[in-house]
Amino acid sequence: RDHIVPKNYKNNSILVVAAHPDDEVLGCGGTISLHVNNGDKVSIVFFSDGVTSRNNTNSSFVNARKNAGITACNRLGVKNIKFLDMPDNKLDTIPFLDLVQKLEKIIDEVNPLVVYTHFSGDLNIDHRIVHQVVMTACRPQPNYCVREIYSFEILSSTGWTSPVSKPCFSPNKYIDISQTLEDKLYALDAYKDELREFPHSRSAKSVEYLAKYRGSSVGLIAAEAFMVERILN
Repeated sequence: RDHIVPKNYKNNSILVVAAHPDDEVLGCGGTISLHVNNGDKVSIVFFSDGVTSRNNTNSSFVNARKNAGITACNRLGVKNIKFLDMPDNKLDTIPFLDLVQKLEKIIDEVNPLVVYTHFSGDLNIDHRIVHQVVMTACRPQPNYCVREIYSFEILSSTGWTSPVSKPCFSPNKYIDISQTLEDKLYALDAYKDELREFPHSRSAKSVEYLAKYRGSSVGLIAAEAFMVERILN
């Protein structure tokens, strides 16, 4: 599958920065699988636990979501997973500098060439803050490891953004996941407690349909769409 991911990426470090466990699969699960198949070392960091903003939650819910994240990542072939265990939908209550410094430490450890993260205009507050954290932690510096940054879309957040008050997601990079769509859906099944029945946008069918729609937009069977934040050549 080397023809799908550029050969010059082989055996490089890739970092996916997600707000919550399940965002990594929804946003770029097929692409993660491609990188793993290509011999790249993929690391994933989750900022928030993803559940504590809900009523009647306790540590068992947090642990269940974390275990689902581990299972999903393992199904994609990812072993290097970091949980920062911050409160769900409350990243705006944590000093921004603290968030940036936590990510900077991880970047120093994994030395990524490519970073994938959230779209800046998502409805979810954690998504937007994580995007800002990534862009701040990855600010351009001489001889810096990060050469490319891409933002992904998340069903039930990116698509729910008001086109009047926020920028719309306008993809300008497509990655062919025709051969890894099943990997994405298999990993997504680890989060079955988070999924809803179709036609809710947070359903397995919606995820599959979006991949096929993005693919058909550029003449492929299935694709994941991204916005280019930065490319240094």
